[in-house]
Amino acid sequence: MRVQFVAQEIWIGLRRNLTMTISLVITVAIAMALLGTGLLIKLQVDSSKSYWHDRIEVSIFLCAKTSSNPSCNKTDVTEEQKQQIQADLESLSVVKDVTYESKEEAYQRFRESFSNSPGFVNSTKVGDIPDSFRVRLTDPEKFEEVTKLLANRDGVDQVVNEKEILDRFFKILNGLQWAAMLIAAIQVIAAVLLVTNTVRLSAFNRRRETGIMRLVGASNLYIQLPFILEGAIAGLIGGMFAAILLMGSKVALIDQLQESLQFTSQLGWGSVFGVIVFSICVGVLLCAVASFLSLRRYLRV
Repeated sequence: MRVQFVAQEIWIGLRRNLTMTISLVITVAIAMALLGTGLLIKLQVDSSKSYWHDRIEVSIFLCAKTSSNPSCNKTDVTEEQKQQIQADLESLSVVKDVTYESKEEAYQRFRESFSNSPGFVNSTKVGDIPDSFRVRLTDPEKFEEVTKLLANRDGVDQVVNEKEILDRFFKILNGLQWAAMLIAAIQVIAAVLLVTNTVRLSAFNRRRETGIMRLVGASNLYIQLPFILEGAIAGLIGGMFAAILLMGSKVALIDQLQESLQFTSQLGWGSVFGVIVFSICVGVLLCAVASFLSLRRYLRV
């Protein structure tokens, strides 16, 4: 097989259908970027869930004079009530660890957690966050036992389960992931249609050369290969542009998400490069397979 002839035919095909090739590259780039972004979000969600599974806590906020709960009667929790609540919590089999946090400690932790939002920090003062017990469970799914224990308990303002907050957050991220995947699927369909039209047009323009090659006994693979490689090259170029877009997504979306929301684990560049390689391979295979199938239908060899 003459490599020079195949390369020449590829160049001719790409040059003759330049506008359609550019459209195909752009479509593949957008489709693979959206697919990769969806995968990045999924990796971020899975990584965060795994990271926080053993760190999820139930926060028991105690009564204070500023509490809005009517049962607190605008009074601070007593030391006796604190000791009784802590003893009851430690007696539960589902409780792994109980930590008391004073108003001062809560305020300091709040300042550290939201140090990147000075306006938010400056609007809060010591005492706005009441005393609390931070409870870590052996199984985050069994938080109901803590809730039942402290229901209508004197000295308890409210019980906050971090798992419910995180579940709502992960639900939003999952929605973004599936939205990106849906748009990517639509773009993939558009890319397949563009590949089909590009290959069909290229085959029609070169029908005379193809006929001569058949007459001299050229094999089907020899005739089909330039068309398949045209699609693969367009997919590769689109995948490379998608790689740039995915690196931008890592910096502009994933990293900003981690910086703005303090409860997401870090998604490393190793995972991003893995998604990039996968997206490029999908783009190349998508265009190559679509070209091959189009040839079987439109190019009679």
